[in-house]
Amino acid sequence: MEGIITCFHPKCVSLPIRSSPLSRVSSLSQLRNRNSLSSSRSVPQRSLCVSSSSSDTLLAGGSSKEDERQSKISSRKEGDDTGDLKHWLDKNGLPPCKVLLKERPAHDQNHKPIHYVAASEDLQKGDVAFSVPDSLVVTLERVLGNETIAELLTTNKLSELACLALYLMYEKKQGKKSVWYPYIRELDRQRGRGQLDVESPLLWSEAELEYLTGSPTKAEVLERAEGIKREYSELDTVWFMAGSLFQQYPFDIPTEAFTFEIFKQAFAAVQSCVVHLQNVSLARRFALVPLGPPLLAYCSNCKAMLTAVDGAVQLVVDRPYKAGDPIVVWCGPQPNAKLLLNYGFIDEDNPYDRIIVEAALSTDDPQYQDKRLVAQRNGKLSQQVFQVRVGKEKEAVQDMLPYLRLGYMSDPAEMQSVISSQGPVCSMSPCMERAVLDQLADYFMRRLAGYPTTLKEDDALVYYPSLNPRKRVATRLVRLEKKMLAACLVATVDLLNELPDTTISPCPAPYAPSLK
Repeated sequence: MEGIITCFHPKCVSLPIRSSPLSRVSSLSQLRNRNSLSSSRSVPQRSLCVSSSSSDTLLAGGSSKEDERQSKISSRKEGDDTGDLKHWLDKNGLPPCKVLLKERPAHDQNHKPIHYVAASEDLQKGDVAFSVPDSLVVTLERVLGNETIAELLTTNKLSELACLALYLMYEKKQGKKSVWYPYIRELDRQRGRGQLDVESPLLWSEAELEYLTGSPTKAEVLERAEGIKREYSELDTVWFMAGSLFQQYPFDIPTEAFTFEIFKQAFAAVQSCVVHLQNVSLARRFALVPLGPPLLAYCSNCKAMLTAVDGAVQLVVDRPYKAGDPIVVWCGPQPNAKLLLNYGFIDEDNPYDRIIVEAALSTDDPQYQDKRLVAQRNGKLSQQVFQVRVGKEKEAVQDMLPYLRLGYMSDPAEMQSVISSQGPVCSMSPCMERAVLDQLADYFMRRLAGYPTTLKEDDALVYYPSLNPRKRVATRLVRLEKKMLAACLVATVDLLNELPDTTISPCPAPYAPSLK
């Protein structure tokens, strides 16, 4: 069987979430009236936590005959055990568990149904849903057979994900001879898609990445892709450093056996289903766990985690389930931009969602060194990243103001007073405060204007029946980003309106801090 990874298909479904429209603001003058901008945050009507879809996979590319076999697990035919993941796990030592595999139809009827892990019986909080023996878990320690080699590889040239992707690519070439064939076949079924049936943007075309215009995520995707390209150029290092491992494969060295595009697809797929285990050695911290993702649906507001115990990886549920309910697992405290990049989905109920604002003191400022020391004394850097967390936008603006005020100071006497004082920089003259708030408001408006659509247009787009699934999930991401930016803008305008005299002109600031 050729080790070719088939292309991932873009046609899939998402769960539209209704929200109140909020239009992009074109000028600061429009904001003087508090009612000109709605800051209300809508409550999503559906939660991704109850989704039966899963963050999908990997190394697609079995034969066409294999791809045509669509029988359900519950009606598995005799003699087709090699394609049944659960049967393979049971046969190879999986202890009795309280889950089963169910399926739902794919959005594209040309694709195989998507499997997901569901409760096989009623479960209570604290029940062990399943426990997968270490012998059925793929880690670098198991793959390379030597923890020292694993640590040497990952601390010098390659990431754990690159090593795991390379291993599964070679195993894929083995076909049914591979001990992992049923697991790889299951990963193939998911076709690298996330919970919204969308692949990581790493696999999107250049035209599709334009859906993310205005979002910092677009640059993050390109940066991650460049990192994968660098890792691809180092793949042969694994071949030579762990030669004994690859002697079993009658194939060429990695960069001759696999093109970059194939490796990128495998990398993105491994990234979407790898589990980060806690309190284990470096060589075991990243693991591919059958019955784990992509068969488990990721959720940002649950507490259940896959945990390493003696000789196994187990899942203890954090909530009650009825028999047949899909099981969810925590994806970690990741913002939606990371969820899309890593797993191909967006969670509108994500309590960890955030955007960042980068501020920097002017290095041309004659008082730069003094200001840098004051900033450090207050826990800030000369180039500071501010986290704007969903629902905490007003607090984020308040956190930025002392830093910005420091950058605006120009009087040496005032600067010495600040140096000798304790705590953050206090409020300044009305004209200087106006200048600080004007810069901040202009910054938020600039970022909002950088998106090609308004929030109102986004709300209409996500409900358009024939919308490209990748465009739909991108629209959902940028819509959430815009809501946070708009809330920051509202908080800033409120502070402007609280100034004693709103007609006063802002003071000039030759060394104002930069914002990006």
